[in-house]
Amino acid sequence: MNPKRKQRLYLILGLVALAAIAVGLTLYSLSSNINLFFSPAQIASGEAPVDRQIRAGGMVKAGSVKRDSESLDVSFMVTDYESDLEVRYSGILPDLFREGQGVVVVGELNGNGLLRADQVLAKHDENYMPPEVAEALKGKMPTETIAK
Repeated sequence: MNPKRKQRLYLILGLVALAAIAVGLTLYSLSSNINLFFSPAQIASGEAPVDRQIRAGGMVKAGSVKRDSESLDVSFMVTDYESDLEVRYSGILPDLFREGQGVVVVGELNGNGLLRADQVLAKHDENYMPPEVAEALKGKMPTETIAK
């Protein structure tokens, strides 16, 4: 083989290898940053990954909000009217957070089925519900909740 052709071949192979490494690293970093949505029923059935950041949503169960008087710690239950998920959060809750309203929480699920939330998102007006929550609750909401 001609030395000039051999040099070009090595150059092309090197560029292809570098491009493959760059694409592989990009895909790896993107896959670790994905927050998949899970309903409380999916979490209860074991579909959600443990010790990895996820999004979970549903309605805040009435009578479940417990606030620590000494700190900003809050625990509450998120329900899809099929299963409940215990959530613990430390911080200031959104102004629109209240019992009976739709929320999406972002955090890590531990092995005991407890979600340690880093972020709590509440709906922003009377008619809006996050699409993931609406899909998870479709056909499960009690009639007294729908009438409100």
